Amino acid sequence: MSQGTTILLGAIAGFSILLGLPVARLRGLPRSVQGFLNALATGILVFLVWDVIKEASEPVEQALVAARTGGSGEFVAYAALFAGGMAVGLLSLVYANRAMTRRYAARRQLADGPGAAIAAPPTAIPQVASGRWLAMMIAIGMGLHNLSEGLAIGASAASGAISFATVLVIGFALHNVTEGFGVAAPMASDDSRPSWGFLLLAGLIAGGPTLVGTVIGYSVINPYVFVLFLTLAAGALIYVITEMVSVGKRMNSPVALGWGLLLGFLAGYGTDLILTAAGS
Repeated sequence: MSQGTTILLGAIAGFSILLGLPVARLRGLPRSVQGFLNALATGILVFLVWDVIKEASEPVEQALVAARTGGSGEFVAYAALFAGGMAVGLLSLVYANRAMTRRYAARRQLADGPGAAIAAPPTAIPQVASGRWLAMMIAIGMGLHNLSEGLAIGASAASGAISFATVLVIGFALHNVTEGFGVAAPMASDDSRPSWGFLLLAGLIAGGPTLVGTVIGYSVINPYVFVLFLTLAAGALIYVITEMVSVGKRMNSPVALGWGLLLGFLAGYGTDLILTAAGS
């Protein structure tokens, strides 16, 4: 398969995520429906974290088995990369959110006057966790995950496994539609609709890395890079899930939250089974 055709297939797989984004512009939905959509999206993210960690663990476990009969240097390198990627993916968003919260508090103090900071307790300062903020964090986490999917498409095409690469494109395209819904759901509860420009930006951040990964994977594939991007994605998604669950608890009854999480997880798992059935 030529590089041009491979890149085109990678673009199709990645940008199919745009199909799920218009959900963000729906308005007039009851609060219970908004909460259920949030829980459904959270369930999809829970599946993605499980799937990403499972894939990232395979090279680490293989290196551990190999260390029994040889040197342990490769295992140490993989283990350090796994832990470091998770830490950077998770904590970078933690500190970014803290910085944004402090900036928000400072701007509010300037607007309300110096006495506002004294009159209002620290807990009165709202956290910066709007639907758009959550959606962008989800898009970043999914983008890192989709980069690894692009690597798989590119590597398969370069090795001559054309039919396998095509199956990967179809499976990842279907999978990314559900991911697009995961990005869009948090914005459905915002007061104002997100612009089409913002949705396009979120789609580019989440789906574009599939195209980039396809280009890289066609030329060279490095297992260390593969593990790094998977663990960065896992850490970022874990942070986003904590934010989404916090929102979901305020918008849902425990029963609705539970059903939403379950159905979202099964939706993600079901699309993944398409790849497994095809032998990926």
